[in-house]
Amino acid sequence: MLIPVDITYPRIALVEQEIPTPRVADVPAAIRAEMARLGVAAKVWPGMRVAVTAGSRGINGIPVILRTVVGELKRLGAEPFLVPTMGSHGGATAEGQLAVLHSLGITEAAIGCSIYSSMDTAQIGETPEGIPVLIDRLASQADGIVVVNRIKAHTEYTGPVESGWLKMLTIGLGKHQGALMAHRNAVQLTYRVALVSVAREIIRRAKLLFGLGVIENAYDETAEVVAAWPEDFEATERVLLVRAKELMPRIPFGKLDILIVDEMGKEISGSGMDPNVIGRRMVFGEPELTSPVITRIVVRDLSAKTYGSGIGIGLADFTTKRLVDKLDHRPTYINCLTAMTPEKARIPMTGKTDREAIEWAFLTAGNVPPPAARLVRIANTLHLDRFYASEALRSEIAADSRLRVVGGWQPMAFDENGNLLPDEI
Repeated sequence: MLIPVDITYPRIALVEQEIPTPRVADVPAAIRAEMARLGVAAKVWPGMRVAVTAGSRGINGIPVILRTVVGELKRLGAEPFLVPTMGSHGGATAEGQLAVLHSLGITEAAIGCSIYSSMDTAQIGETPEGIPVLIDRLASQADGIVVVNRIKAHTEYTGPVESGWLKMLTIGLGKHQGALMAHRNAVQLTYRVALVSVAREIIRRAKLLFGLGVIENAYDETAEVVAAWPEDFEATERVLLVRAKELMPRIPFGKLDILIVDEMGKEISGSGMDPNVIGRRMVFGEPELTSPVITRIVVRDLSAKTYGSGIGIGLADFTTKRLVDKLDHRPTYINCLTAMTPEKARIPMTGKTDREAIEWAFLTAGNVPPPAARLVRIANTLHLDRFYASEALRSEIAADSRLRVVGGWQPMAFDENGNLLPDEI
């Protein structure tokens, strides 16, 4: 211990949070119904080559979603294929992006069509602000493009449209170079201007066929699927974003002394940890979030599916040697440089064990006796239906009908190696 401190740890208990959970009972049937409602069949001809976007975010059931879209296009006589659409993820290489898709269960056998992974782009125009508009070269050569993405809050900014079709067009379909161009211009223009301006130009110039938007509930289940024509992307996305935010999981406390995050990763959030959950954004030119207010954040580990990318580690105050040893600087730096957020690659003070990192958090949380600290421990920023909370939050938990204590109040505990117990939530 760098500074000797005798800590009496607070008592904690497991809490379950009830979050609205609308869900689609039969996702394939819902997708087919949406495509039929839109009238996609009228715009598809035999032999039509259609590029279907496949991103890197952990969308629940994405193989089923893509397989259904591909199957319907094939039934109509088209010849669909997938293109990885994930900006700089996968180390910004064709092989790396294909590996990311495979890790998500997106393979040629699972989807029923070819996957063509390339980082080559074609410039199809320029925005009024002078931003080059780039899209995947193979997609640009297709007869049509289908844009599949989840509609949700963005991690870098707040606006009428955030993470959805428009982001997929600009950042995903733009590949590494397109994402780099958009993010670079966002430093001066803001995301609200740069991202939307590029997307509008792609909508105007590219051979887009239609879009399929997915909204998820707090349990990562599909809550709604909506199909739209390209000219309606922006207006439809505005409406869907409002619905998505209503379903977004949050920490149900406005102020915490300490937040412990078991794992972070790029498949959990584009920023490793969702700023909308932790209340920290750290994006040049964008205002910081006002809630929740968290004095100290400790991150214990990287997720397996982030493949070494530690983008967002700079949002934490303390971490562990276990996490730092897993960091792969190449994908981390590529992700952060592409997003124009080098701050998010900064490595916090690193404890040898969970216990040491957490002790430092207690030490620096201010004049708060550890037993009285307002503390929450979560699995990650995507799964917030279960978490540990300290006894200082007991009255607020009791007053909130959405929250239920499901275990007894016990002191925080560590094993002989300094690992926090239990191992996972």
